[in-house]
Amino acid sequence: MKPTDKAPDTPRSRASLRRFAVAALCAGMAGGPSLARADLQIVTQQGGPPALPVPVFQETGLPSFTMPMGTSSFVPPPTGGGGGSGDGGGSGGTPADDVMLSRSWGALASQNATAVGVSATAIAATCVLESGCQNLAAVGGSTVSGVYQMTNSTYLADIQAALAQNPSLAGTIDTSLAGKMDPANEAIAAAQDLKNAVYALQSVGVTNPTFLDARAYYQWGAGAGPSVAQAPDTASMFDTLSSYYTPAQLANNGISPSTTVGQWRQTIINKVGTAATQPVLI
Repeated sequence: MKPTDKAPDTPRSRASLRRFAVAALCAGMAGGPSLARADLQIVTQQGGPPALPVPVFQETGLPSFTMPMGTSSFVPPPTGGGGGSGDGGGSGGTPADDVMLSRSWGALASQNATAVGVSATAIAATCVLESGCQNLAAVGGSTVSGVYQMTNSTYLADIQAALAQNPSLAGTIDTSLAGKMDPANEAIAAAQDLKNAVYALQSVGVTNPTFLDARAYYQWGAGAGPSVAQAPDTASMFDTLSSYYTPAQLANNGISPSTTVGQWRQTIINKVGTAATQPVLI
C-alpha cells in the first residue's frame, strides 16, 4: 500500500516521518506485481482479486511501504465525467466512493472525513489503495493495520491532531489505540494525514492539491512526496526518489530507472479513477 507506515513503527516524518505509504504501482509498470519489503504477508481477500503477497518493507528512518493487493484496479474505470465526493450515504460521485460506501462503516467514515475538512472521495480513494477497504490486522511484527493501514504512532499523532483542530469531535472520537481498528474512527486520523499533506504541499507552492498530489506525499513521505507531486510527467521517478531511497528499495517497489512520474501517476488513476484529480479539501 505504499512506501508506508507499514513498516517500522516510524511516524512518517512530516514532523516525524509519516507512516508511509503503499507503493501503489501497477503490475504493468514492471511486468508483474512489484514486491516491496523483505517480508511478505499473504492476505486473503473476500470477493476481490486473488490473494497475492502484500510486500512490506521496513527500513529505519524511512517510511514503510505496502503494495496494493492484486494486479488490477479495485474499482472499474470511470465511464464519464466524475463528480463530487460522497455525502455519507447512498452512491458517491466516483467508483472509489462506491467501494467505501458499500461497507457497513463507509457512510460514517465519509461523514467523519468531511467533519475534518477532507473530501469523502479522498478518504474513499485512500482506503481503496491501502487495503481495498478491508480492515486488516497487523502482521509480521509491524503495527500497520486497519482499513487505512496506519502505524500505531502515526495513527495516535493524527487522531490527536484531528481532535485538537476539531474540538467538536470530543465525545464521539476514540483517541485510543483500539480506535484504529474501527474503520470509521480510523478515517478521522487518515483524513487528518491527508490534510497535513495538503498543508505541506501548499507551503511549497501547490495551491490546490488534488488527491494525486497528496497521494505522492502519503505514499513517498514528507521528504520525497512534494518532489514527486511537483515533477512533470516526463521526469524519472528513479531520479526523483534516489535521494530518499536506495536503488534496491526502489526496485523492490517497482521503480526502475525507466519509470516516469507519469507512469506512477497512471497507476493511481487506474485504481481510483476520477477521484485522482479532485481536490482533497472541501
